[in-house]
Amino acid sequence: MKRTLIPEPPRSVLLVRLTARGDVVFSSPMVKALRRSYPEARISWLGEAHTIGLIEHHPELYRVFSWDRERWKALLAKWKFLTLGREALDLVRALRSQRFDLAIDLQGLLRSGLMAFLSGARTRIVLRPKEGSHLFADHVIDRNRDQGNRWEISSEYRFLAEELGLSTEDFRMEVPLAPEDRDYAERIIEDHGLGEGYALAIPYTTRPQKHWFEDRWAVLMDRIREEYGFPTVILGGSMDEEADLRIRGQTSADPVSLVGQTTLRQAAAMIERASLVIGVDTGLTHIGIAFDRPTIGIYGSNVPYTETFTDRARILIHWLDCVPCKGNPTCDGDFTCLRLITVDEVLDAAREIL
Repeated sequence: MKRTLIPEPPRSVLLVRLTARGDVVFSSPMVKALRRSYPEARISWLGEAHTIGLIEHHPELYRVFSWDRERWKALLAKWKFLTLGREALDLVRALRSQRFDLAIDLQGLLRSGLMAFLSGARTRIVLRPKEGSHLFADHVIDRNRDQGNRWEISSEYRFLAEELGLSTEDFRMEVPLAPEDRDYAERIIEDHGLGEGYALAIPYTTRPQKHWFEDRWAVLMDRIREEYGFPTVILGGSMDEEADLRIRGQTSADPVSLVGQTTLRQAAAMIERASLVIGVDTGLTHIGIAFDRPTIGIYGSNVPYTETFTDRARILIHWLDCVPCKGNPTCDGDFTCLRLITVDEVLDAAREIL
């Protein structure tokens, strides 16, 4: 046991994970790890407004705090310093009202470290600090490549839990949903005749070097319809609508597009019911693995993990010398690592897990 960093059972704990959505899913097992180790503790979470939907209905959380960073940036740009100051003070007061004994910065960025500090927690611990976040922490936990299996999904958070002496029994990711989210999925399934099963495509994310090719998505949807009889449902955000139109314009499979139409949890509820999930490296794809749905990850420039806790998932990667480039492509936009992943390879993986 390595409980020395937490000398006394904490009464109130704050977990800070502001972004990104995939890492909110990866870090979700920390809630139950803390609960098993400290059954009497009040456990709270602080996240940015666009990510807390993935965690706010967790039954083990006492309270979830939302930081609308985009709004604060807009207020700052408009020189509305009084409003910004008032909202910042309100958030700090709300955090400090919980009298946190312990804050764990799961992100290790300057802003997450500052938030942990502003919470007033007596003890602050940071995981793999960057940008000077260690200046706000009492204890730093830095993971080297040789410590544990870095290729296992959610592995850095398991490593953190082990370093803190927490229970890592059944260390599984969770995406808690509200009843209305599942009601939404049920309505979509009924309205579109998806009751016999459907494939779910997640072609979009924030970085173009993570995208598979649009023409291949179109062919894949046609082949899935031909070989499995599954219609395809497409998920994405409002910024993906033009790409969505291009993909659907190349396919005869008549996919159901929910692009720009769902909340984060509604999208997750559709993933929970899917017969097959296929996606690029993005948070929604990771949710497929969290729900233990048959899931295929198409990875190239970034490889967050290669091993999952389930035999119902396959991660497709071609290990070139430049993989992963982590946002710094050296291929002049060719994205060779993704180009090598063919439609047939994706379908072969689907046969294995279905």
